[in-house]
Amino acid sequence: MNIQFKKGVLELCVLSLLTKQDRYGYELVNEISKNIKISEGTIYPLLRRLKNENYVTTYLEESKEGAPRKYYKLTESGKEVNDLLRKDWEEFVEKVNHLLEGGDINE
Repeated sequence: MNIQFKKGVLELCVLSLLTKQDRYGYELVNEISKNIKISEGTIYPLLRRLKNENYVTTYLEESKEGAPRKYYKLTESGKEVNDLLRKDWEEFVEKVNHLLEGGDINE
């Protein structure tokens, strides 16, 4: 998949996954990697930015497998951004599909 496509949708993917439940970083990487080839180095800067923009908060939780894990939780602001991004994405995909099928974007 083209890297520019990935960059454009990773924020939406992370926010959408966090609407379902709080997750730790590596868990997000694994879940997204099932469908889109990414690395940890891609997700962690995005998570830092989302935290700086107050779209997510973090908390530590003990792990049975070692050190405590940092979990990411969506804020109300993050939920609003997710809804807006999802709406924009759906409109974008609909228009691109229409063009790919030979239609005029203004139809």
